[in-house]
Amino acid sequence: MEFLYLAIVFIVAIVGFSVLKRPLYECMLAAFLVLVACTGTWASFGEYIWDAITEPSLYVIIVFVISASLLAKTTVIDDCIAIILSIFGRLRGGAGYVAIIASTYMGSLSGSGPGNVATTGVFTIPAMKKSGFPSHLAANVEAHTSTMGNMIPPAGMIAVAFAALDKLYPDTYTMSQYWMILWGIALWFILQRILTLYFLCRYYKVEAMKKEDIPSLRESLRHGWRAIFLPIIVFLPFFLTSKFDAFFVERLGSGASSFNSSILLIIPSLIVICGIFLSGRETIKKVTPKYIYQEICTGMAKVVPTSALVMFAYFVSNVFEKINVEVAIGEYIASMNLPLIGLAFIVPLFTTVMGMLIPGSTQVKIFGGIIISIFAAAGGNPMLAAGMLPCICGATHGVTPPYCACVYTAMGIAEAELKPTLKENMVWITIHYLLSVAVILGFIPVFGLK
Repeated sequence: MEFLYLAIVFIVAIVGFSVLKRPLYECMLAAFLVLVACTGTWASFGEYIWDAITEPSLYVIIVFVISASLLAKTTVIDDCIAIILSIFGRLRGGAGYVAIIASTYMGSLSGSGPGNVATTGVFTIPAMKKSGFPSHLAANVEAHTSTMGNMIPPAGMIAVAFAALDKLYPDTYTMSQYWMILWGIALWFILQRILTLYFLCRYYKVEAMKKEDIPSLRESLRHGWRAIFLPIIVFLPFFLTSKFDAFFVERLGSGASSFNSSILLIIPSLIVICGIFLSGRETIKKVTPKYIYQEICTGMAKVVPTSALVMFAYFVSNVFEKINVEVAIGEYIASMNLPLIGLAFIVPLFTTVMGMLIPGSTQVKIFGGIIISIFAAAGGNPMLAAGMLPCICGATHGVTPPYCACVYTAMGIAEAELKPTLKENMVWITIHYLLSVAVILGFIPVFGLK
């Protein structure tokens, strides 16, 4: 029955989108209503909606896309782009490599894929487009590198994955050993994204910028040196909450989690305010309350379809949690007693499909112990299985349609079309999946793994 419920959601979404040509957010709402009817859980209808509309990441997407629209009207983004291009413009796809490095690092601090897309994407996506990237390629580069943060310490999901390992093997492994494994795994996936970008740049004939079009570094810094402070302003709250987590927990107690969630909502306003003041007097004079209101209205028109889709996907996810779809399917896979090679192909595929609708952290909480156990029983290394949990659960959630909030957020900033973006998105997902299989089977050595 659980597989049937999954099939119902996908069939309704595919038929509505491909056959009836309805927007994807309408298809997801229809799938939710059909799923509730099939499961007979109308009594929890209000609970499904309430849990979704109180999910912080939904509002993170809204405020960041609107702030990106406001920030685009200042000169500070142009100044940041000029500095990036003056350093990396001579490389084919140079701005894309900047996105990979910056978004991977920022993601490890924020722990939010969509939030990471928005914070770094407002700099990297315009820079990629200006250096010759198609809009859909720029969106995918940012989306798929932003999700990398979920598998690199000190992301919050990592603690959940280690807890599952420690529960099965108490006092056997340390968090330090686990972090080393995670870095060893992450290095391969960072390299994979760099190589993917390298070949896609050649496929789309993205060339290095012409010498005469590359801004002078000296002139870029002279004219826009203030812009350097904006990435620092974005980075600082993540750094402080990451490195001094114990300090905030000690003083805020149970409110610490709410404080961490609110950080992502405060930063957009901080970015916009600082962006305006760093742009100089002319921008400050231009940005009146009326002007800000008009830009917010413009930004809302862009963000409503994305936000509606994400919210309706949360509706579906809440139904699945209520009827324990994840647990039932996980136990079913465990009962199959597959060999390691079979598990290596099936488990990442399973978590990728689950990631279409269910958050990565939820998958790790529910499936973490089961996945580690079945890999160990098949002769796999428990530490490696635990190390792959953030990779096959967290790094795929947010980019697998129809949910894929990271992709939709990047599309909003890049102003990319849906069809070419999702088509190329499948290339990135497939390569990530194949590399996951190779790592699980031990075809690729992992630094720190004994």
